[in-house]
Amino acid sequence: MIGTDTLDRVIGADVYDASGDKIGTASEVYLDDQSGNPEWVTVKTGLFGTKESFVPIADADLTGDGVRVPVTKSQVKDAPKIDTDGHLSPEEEQELYRYYGTTRGTATTDTTRTETVGTADTNRHGTVGHDTSGPTTDDAMTLSEERVNVGTRKEETGRARLRKYVVTENVTETVPVSHEEVRIEREPITDANRGKATDGPAISEEEHEVTLHAERPVVEKEAVPVERVRMDTETVTDQQQVNETVRKEQVDTDEVTDTNRR
Repeated sequence: MIGTDTLDRVIGADVYDASGDKIGTASEVYLDDQSGNPEWVTVKTGLFGTKESFVPIADADLTGDGVRVPVTKSQVKDAPKIDTDGHLSPEEEQELYRYYGTTRGTATTDTTRTETVGTADTNRHGTVGHDTSGPTTDDAMTLSEERVNVGTRKEETGRARLRKYVVTENVTETVPVSHEEVRIEREPITDANRGKATDGPAISEEEHEVTLHAERPVVEKEAVPVERVRMDTETVTDQQQVNETVRKEQVDTDEVTDTNRR
């Protein structure tokens, strides 16, 4: 059981459901205006703890790791959306009791956040203030504020694909080629060649045929590997600003002037 003497251990503690699953973090405790007993706690849930849901703590227990409540995490997630404005009206409280299936809450008094508990009046000003230790302790109160915890998570933003394709281009190369041409060579009759020169009739017709050769360019193509290409990723870190609204509690005083004072 949680009493007014242990409320300072509740605020800011981790809240777990009946199965031991973490629900969120306790933010504010609401006390019954008539009995002063803790009835509800608002639990921050969501990615940045911006969502608050009311959870009954009349039958909750304080453990070594936080607060264990007799409801499930899914119940808290789908709980009625009620503003945490300092008071729970009887109608709002009855709606919560019906949702969680409890039999409490048959009275018609308001339930008030610990910072402003005093009377059943729904006006938050002019009530007797006290800290989270209870309505009968010293005259100090605890101020709290929300802190922003910013982190990062990795998610898929796109896909890259490496592929190759064939393009055609013209290549021009200069190749030296050679060919044979006919050239007439004349030489005088000498004693060395006189026999060949006079071998045959003195006067006659004769024809000699010579085969000419020429080189032609021949083109052959072959595929050869030129390089290897692979795809890799690198991490680039940028600076990105995140804006979030946080709440903090402040305190002021209302001074009462005695008009009869001399």
